[in-house]
Amino acid sequence: MTPKLPANKLTLNERTADLIRQKIVKGEFLPGQRLSEAALSASLEISRNTLREVFRILTKEGLVRHAPNCGVSVAIPSIASIIDIYRVRRLIECQALAQAYPRHPAKKHMREAVEMALKCRDVADWLGAGTANMEFHMAIVELADSERLNVMFSHLLAELRLAFGLLNDPEFLHAPYIEINVKILELFEAGKLQESATTLNEYLVHSERIVLAVYARRISDSGSFE
Repeated sequence: MTPKLPANKLTLNERTADLIRQKIVKGEFLPGQRLSEAALSASLEISRNTLREVFRILTKEGLVRHAPNCGVSVAIPSIASIIDIYRVRRLIECQALAQAYPRHPAKKHMREAVEMALKCRDVADWLGAGTANMEFHMAIVELADSERLNVMFSHLLAELRLAFGLLNDPEFLHAPYIEINVKILELFEAGKLQESATTLNEYLVHSERIVLAVYARRISDSGSFE
């Protein structure tokens, strides 16, 4: 998803943290899921000491949390963090689209992500559609040509995927936005950068309202997500 440094330039901790991060983005690790130190270190073929260092990295990013006597679990985003994520997304993504070079190589990444989402929709693979959607928005950020933004945004999307994971209805969450992504891409490819950015802003405002509404309803029904 994110343009990365060559593998030999990353430390073992960084490579492992990125692997776990990608599992979160793809929906393989769910919010609140307990992460067994023994099982995970064995599957990743790393020592427990290394895994503990990786957990510290991911804890700082807000992706996992450690509770005394309970071990490590995948984090559950708060409503405040979701609001902040969408605020950052609007600032970064909309500007990246509006100011992009129309023939930027990331346009190909955007097109591939849209085509993958359409294929997933055809077979009702809504988890896959969600992953394709993440790819599309990561590609938009790549238009800004900033490695720092790419890395930061990949962390942001992982946290957002955790919020999506709590909603338990991926079709409701992702299906409406597949066609909107198509429209955003078509406007961009036609050189209508500002219109593309405006459409994206409206998309993000609507998406935030939907996520927060479902979040609030679930909290009202259950008292909390804990």
